[in-house]
Amino acid sequence: MHPIEVSSTPGITEGAADDAVSIRPPAISDGTRLWEIARDTAVLDLNSTYAYTLWCADFTETSCVAERDGEVVGFITGYIPPSRPDTIFIWQVAVDGTHRGLGIAGRMLNGLLDRLSPQGISRLETTITPSNKASDQLFRSVARARYGTLSVADHFDSSDISPRSDPHGHEPERIYTITPV
Repeated sequence: MHPIEVSSTPGITEGAADDAVSIRPPAISDGTRLWEIARDTAVLDLNSTYAYTLWCADFTETSCVAERDGEVVGFITGYIPPSRPDTIFIWQVAVDGTHRGLGIAGRMLNGLLDRLSPQGISRLETTITPSNKASDQLFRSVARARYGTLSVADHFDSSDISPRSDPHGHEPERIYTITPV
């Protein structure tokens, strides 16, 4: 699989306008960097470094990283649910703080969907908390760009995903479904 070359938007980033971001499947060596990016978002549920490394080893076909100048600056983790082989479930999307606002998340998601489409993936699912406006906008934008239908429904209630010992709890998660992708 060859990386997809994506040019940055001229005038938005410092440096040369011809800087490029490549999007590629993750490698095992990317696991710790994915953990760092997830941690630094202060929004995503943080998994262990082992979990991110395992994801990079076992879910390379359904995940991707964005790389600029040899550094991973974003990632998407996803998987195909065994009971829904036509569906990609997007687990996490994250972009390093210094690279946010440049369209990298959308480029990664569209590149991943383009890569999976020939394998029969025609549906995307993800869950998003009500306060995560950036993710809401990302998936709405991808649905529009791909002429897909977006549906949003309640999925996990706070009590489903919050330990009783957590006084703050976890926000509920809504499921976003885009068909076709």
